[in-house]
Amino acid sequence: MKLVVVMLGTTAVPSLGEFDRLIARAAGIAAEDVTVVDVVGGEGLPAPTAAAGFVLTGSPAMVTERTAWSERTAAWLPEVVAAETPLLGICYGHQLLAHALGGEVGDNARGREMGTTTIDVHASAADDPVFGGLPPRVYAQESHSQSVITPPRGTRVLAGNAHDPHQALAIGPAAWSTQFHPEFDATVMRGYVDVRADALRAEGFDPGALARTTRESPESATVLRRFAALAGLAGR
Repeated sequence: MKLVVVMLGTTAVPSLGEFDRLIARAAGIAAEDVTVVDVVGGEGLPAPTAAAGFVLTGSPAMVTERTAWSERTAAWLPEVVAAETPLLGICYGHQLLAHALGGEVGDNARGREMGTTTIDVHASAADDPVFGGLPPRVYAQESHSQSVITPPRGTRVLAGNAHDPHQALAIGPAAWSTQFHPEFDATVMRGYVDVRADALRAEGFDPGALARTTRESPESATVLRRFAALAGLAGR
C-alpha cells in the first residue's frame, strides 16, 4: 500500500513543488509510493485502512470557514483514528484533525506566525515513536494565523512555543499532527515570504527580515521520516 496525501489545498509556491512532492522528498520516500486524493476538487476519501498511512496537508483556507470539503474530511478522520492507520496532519491538517475530534480551532490571539521559528519538544515526548529523541529545541517552518486553541480530550501535547503552545499533538497510538511544516525547507519558506510580502507588510511584518532569518530545519523534517518508517515506507 501507498502513503495517501490528502490534499486540502495547494502551496503558495507551486513552482517549488506541490505538497505531495515536498512531503515525499522530506520523508525520503519515492514519488511512486505516494498517491494523492484531491478532496477540494471533489475526490472521494478512501477506506480508513486502504493506505499505508495518511498525511493531511496545509491549505490557504481556514478550518473555521467550515467548507463542505473540509467538513467531509473531518467526518472521515475519526474513522481513520479508530482504525489506527498511521495519520499525520500538517498545519491546516493539524487544525482539522483537532476540530474533527472535538477540539477548538480559531484565530491565534498573537497573530500570524511566519518564517523559521523554534519549538520546544516536551520531555513527555521522549518515548514517542515520532518525536522521541529530538533535541529539546528545534527549528521549524511556520505559516499560519489560526491555531488549535483547545486540543481534543486525551491528546498528548508533544511540542509548543510562546506563540502557539500546541505545535505538535499525538492522539491515540497512531495519529500525530504538527502546526509547523516539516516538509518545508528554507527555500520553500523564503518563497512563501516572498509571495505573501504585501500581506505581511500590511500586518506589520518585515518580509526582508523574515527572509534573512530563514534557515534550514532538518530536525523537524525528521518527523516526516519517522512517520514514513511507521507506515512501512522508509528506505524504498
